[in-house]
Amino acid sequence: MDFQDDGADFNTTDVEQIVKNAIPTCLGESLYNGKKINDWINNIVDSCLKELLALNKPFKYIITCNITQKNGAGMTTASSQYWDGNKDRMVTVFFENATINCCVTVYGVAVNIDNPPEME
Repeated sequence: MDFQDDGADFNTTDVEQIVKNAIPTCLGESLYNGKKINDWINNIVDSCLKELLALNKPFKYIITCNITQKNGAGMTTASSQYWDGNKDRMVTVFFENATINCCVTVYGVAVNIDNPPEME
């Protein structure tokens, strides 16, 4: 699906890089610790959101983060959206180290800016 790069698009490459930088910065080679999960998730989501907002794009962002102990069990995630397939996007990034599986999904939902003067 092609759409014009008018500066207001959800650049999946940029978003993916933001997430790929945030996860190892927070988790690195940490060992799984159930008591740290909430802090890890909050740090990852906050870091991603800060960087996404700095892009100054007309999107509302939704970020989910799942962290599980790596113990041989599989990790499955699914989502379903009803949105504008020409403007809205999502990116999912998986990360793992010796004891942790992490999955972060970023949804970018375009803000309707068809009539910018009306928004002022």
